[in-house]
Amino acid sequence: MDTNLPQTTQPRIVIVGCGFAGLRLAKDLEKLPVQVVVIDRNNYHNFQPLLYQVATGALEADSIAYPIRKIFAGQHNFYYRMADVERVDPARNLLETNIGDIHYDHLVLATGSLTNFFGLDSIEQNALQIKSIPNALNLRSNLFQNFEKAILTEDPAQRQALMNVVVVGGGPTGVEICGSLAEMRKDVLPKDYPELDLKKMEIYLIESGGEVLGPMSKESQVQAKKYLEDMGIHLRLNTHAQRFEDGKLYYSDTEFIRTQNLIWAAGVNGSALDGLPAEVVARNKRVGVDTYNRVLGLRNVYAIGDVANMVTDEMPRGYPMLAPVAIQQAEQLADNLGRLLKGDEMEPFKYINKGSMAIVGRNRAVVDLPGDLHFGGFLGWLTWLFVHLMTLVGFRNKAVTLVGWAISYFSSDKALRLIIRPYEHHDFDEYQGVKAAEHKAATPTYHPPVPAPEAPVVGG
Repeated sequence: MDTNLPQTTQPRIVIVGCGFAGLRLAKDLEKLPVQVVVIDRNNYHNFQPLLYQVATGALEADSIAYPIRKIFAGQHNFYYRMADVERVDPARNLLETNIGDIHYDHLVLATGSLTNFFGLDSIEQNALQIKSIPNALNLRSNLFQNFEKAILTEDPAQRQALMNVVVVGGGPTGVEICGSLAEMRKDVLPKDYPELDLKKMEIYLIESGGEVLGPMSKESQVQAKKYLEDMGIHLRLNTHAQRFEDGKLYYSDTEFIRTQNLIWAAGVNGSALDGLPAEVVARNKRVGVDTYNRVLGLRNVYAIGDVANMVTDEMPRGYPMLAPVAIQQAEQLADNLGRLLKGDEMEPFKYINKGSMAIVGRNRAVVDLPGDLHFGGFLGWLTWLFVHLMTLVGFRNKAVTLVGWAISYFSSDKALRLIIRPYEHHDFDEYQGVKAAEHKAATPTYHPPVPAPEAPVVGG
């Protein structure tokens, strides 16, 4: 298939992915004498930090997504192709996609990250994740479908499993979705489901470490933990999820929590492309780069954002997989590509930490700023709202989100409780087939663990 990209004498810079890093890089290349080609399997930019609000009915999906072509309307050196990238051939400066081959002068990988299930097949099969808009819509549908089922069942244990929610992962995503679910349990669900005793709905947050919000300050960790406990979230720190089967999440050989709602927010891997030298791809699928974000050993291939693994003396484990890092790397790379065109030397990347934050619920948030400054509560909540609102792409998205937040704040309601796309769990044979197709290789046969004897049950 012909990609119909116009031939040009200008250097062609191909960017794979239009997340925070790819979007910012493409915008910053606008005034350079280059042809910018963005490739993404979706035709929209997705604002991932607010996905949990789509999943819990606070926002609609189109509030946090914006069409790529509309973002770049009027940028005359920009071209977009909706495609899946199959592999890169650095020797031929060629990108192989499902719509045809694309030649490049400079290639930038901004492919982001994928959920890491740490080899826990039974959890990967059945858990819900929250990395994309389809994920968020699936999560929302699954939650409300299970409440509809809970009304119909006569089995108390099954009803409890349908109402219980377990979130694995105590980072910002896990903390934020737990807080949002707790507010739903208090203000929204009792109105929709008066037949159910929502006081029996249990929300659990499981974290393998000793604190929530591990990368943040001790002050923010303690404050967030108190917020969660005050909202009725059951914290299970220093606890590892082991397997998920028959409506039970096991966290030891015999101990489990009954649930039909398992949300996995415990870790991510990079999203490296096939064809890169094996020695530059780490175990977590991040791509090794030098201080110029150039892939190690390659002259004209770069990686930015979550997929880039830049190891320095200050960051021996690489920079964190955060949006501010991705944006700053994109800005620096755009500047360096401009320098290359003029024959100047590139400048190394230096990350400026502007702080971090997480929201737990209404009037509850924690903020860390440079200079060992920490605050939370209502001021932290306002700060979180302002920063995220200003980071959204497009005036419409900002306006719709602001109005949605205002309605939710003053009415204590989340109106978007729609099961638009019913969610269905695949059986394990289907799951294996999907995984085999994704990896283009046979998936090892899965042998279910021997069922553990019944034990004292947490959560009814």
